[in-house]
Amino acid sequence: MKLYDYKLAPNPRRVRVFLAEKGVTLPSVQIDLRAGEQFTPEFRAINPECTVPVLEFDDGKRIGEVVAICTYFEATHPSPPLMGVGAEDQAIVAAWQHRMERQGMWVAADAFRNSAPGLKGRALPGPEDYAQIPALAERGRARLGKLFELLDGELANREFVAGDRYTIADITALVTVDFAARFGVTIPNASAHLQRWHQVVSARPSAAA
Repeated sequence: MKLYDYKLAPNPRRVRVFLAEKGVTLPSVQIDLRAGEQFTPEFRAINPECTVPVLEFDDGKRIGEVVAICTYFEATHPSPPLMGVGAEDQAIVAAWQHRMERQGMWVAADAFRNSAPGLKGRALPGPEDYAQIPALAERGRARLGKLFELLDGELANREFVAGDRYTIADITALVTVDFAARFGVTIPNASAHLQRWHQVVSARPSAAA
C-alpha cells in the first residue's frame, strides 16, 4: 500500500494529518504538481482525474478522494475515532466535515486557483483547462471571512469544530485556515475563540505531517 502525495498541496495534507492521528505510516510517492507530473501519461494511468492524494492498495485498486481514504483508515484503525462514535455523533461529525469542505476547502481553492498567476488557465483541478474568473477569487476571500466568523461563534461553545473531541472536521478546518493564510486571508485578531482553537490544533504533533 502507498500514498501518492504532494507536500505543498492542502488535500494530501488532510490525509497525512489523519494518518498521523491514527499512528499509521505509509510509503509515499511525491507527485510534483508544480512541474506538471500529474498530467504525465504514467500518472494519468494511476488517476485520470490528475489529482492527489491517491491511495493505492497492494492489489492495484486505488482511491482518489480524501474522505474515502480517511473512511478506509477509520474502519481499519478505529482508535482514536476521528469520524464520530455511534450513529448520532457520526452524523454530526459528517455534517461538520462536509460543511468545512463546502464552505472552507472548496472556497479557499476558488480564491487561490482563480487568482494565482501560476494557475492561469488552470482554475479547476483535473485534466481539463479552465480560465480564471477573478470575481470568484474575490468572492472566495469574502466567503472565507464569513466562515471565520461562523467558526468563532461556534467555538465559543465547544472545544472543537464538531463537539468536544478532535475529528476529521477539525483537520479539514485546520488545513483550510492554513491554506487561506498562504494567500493572505488570516484569522481576525478579534476572533479569540477561533484563534484559541487554531493554536490548540496546530500544536498537535499531527499538524506537522
